[in-house]
Amino acid sequence: MNDSRELLLVGIGTMGRPYLDAAARLGLRVRAVESAAVWENRPVHLAERFYRVEGGQDEAWARGVSEAVAERRPDGLVAFAEPHVISAALAQDRLDLRGPSLHAAVISRNKALQRATFGAYGVPQPAYLQVPAVARARAWMLERLPVVVKPLTLAGSEGVELVRTEAAVDDVVARRSGEGAVLVEEAVQGPEYSWEALVRDGEVLFENITAKETTAPPYFVELCHRVGHVFEPALADRVASLTRSVLDAIGMRTGLVHLEFKVGARGPVLIEIAVRTPGDYLPDAIGLAYGFDLYEAVLRLSLGLPLDGVVNSRPVSWAATVFPTAEPGTISGITGAEEVLAHPAVVRVRLRKGVGDTVLPLASSSQRMGHVLINASSPDEREEALAHVHKTLHIHVAQS
Repeated sequence: MNDSRELLLVGIGTMGRPYLDAAARLGLRVRAVESAAVWENRPVHLAERFYRVEGGQDEAWARGVSEAVAERRPDGLVAFAEPHVISAALAQDRLDLRGPSLHAAVISRNKALQRATFGAYGVPQPAYLQVPAVARARAWMLERLPVVVKPLTLAGSEGVELVRTEAAVDDVVARRSGEGAVLVEEAVQGPEYSWEALVRDGEVLFENITAKETTAPPYFVELCHRVGHVFEPALADRVASLTRSVLDAIGMRTGLVHLEFKVGARGPVLIEIAVRTPGDYLPDAIGLAYGFDLYEAVLRLSLGLPLDGVVNSRPVSWAATVFPTAEPGTISGITGAEEVLAHPAVVRVRLRKGVGDTVLPLASSSQRMGHVLINASSPDEREEALAHVHKTLHIHVAQS
């Protein structure tokens, strides 16, 4: 395909590079807003212009996006990660470009706004309390243990913490006293899932369920994602009702949605929603499982290009991402990576840390060692491949 239209990408980093590859295949002209942190490694051959952003806050990205759109109106605009969503939505709203809607973007960036909105729309969600400081929630927490404390705007499990005992309440009050406003919620007991969907003008065109594995409490860092999960029919209907009610509540228009929920005693309960590309290389796994390029599909949505014949609704294989872990300390060696990569169901092994690097206690997804991407011909083969990764890939650590 050869297209003279222009795309503006807000944030690329590492996980967003496939958007540039998809744009090249579509023949699009590309400009990109990128952070100073990845400036030296930006793929200059895949975009005609880059706009450098200093700092990682929403306001810094808004400056870069404003500069880009003032210079020239793009035909499509895609935001990659959480800090990019608001600046992209502001530009989409002003220029009448396709996007999730400014309302959806603002709601998605603040967990307290989500709770207020979903409560008004009757969306099943945890009981919650928003407080200007965690100490103000002490009595509420003690009456409802266990509870979860979380910041209002961070992502990747950062700052999310389970509190189970009175002693733990006092500890979190002392430790997080200077944090400012937080959200405190009842802890929903049950397995965790995510829902990824392509939406056009409020209509769901594609959807996937991902089953999650996380670390034990208190931090719930994600360790494995199995895409293409299928619920039994009655539960599937309840999940569909939940997801559509969330889209209605936030006023979702067009784009990619990533929604997290748990299935507890009351059935599916919303945890939170994002209107951007999910992390953890989920688009890669979803694309493998369903046999199409999810990145290209997102670009097509942003530009109003057809998706007919591009998107498949049923899995053709069984994909997963898994994240190796290690005990805290200094990495003294890594073994088994080549053996894991040789497995027929393993697509890639990508480690972020090496010998001499420090391993911190695992409290957020940013502290993980890297990932392994798996694509298998059956669920059983996928499980065998996951077991092979856990058995074979070892990160050896010298205790400090």
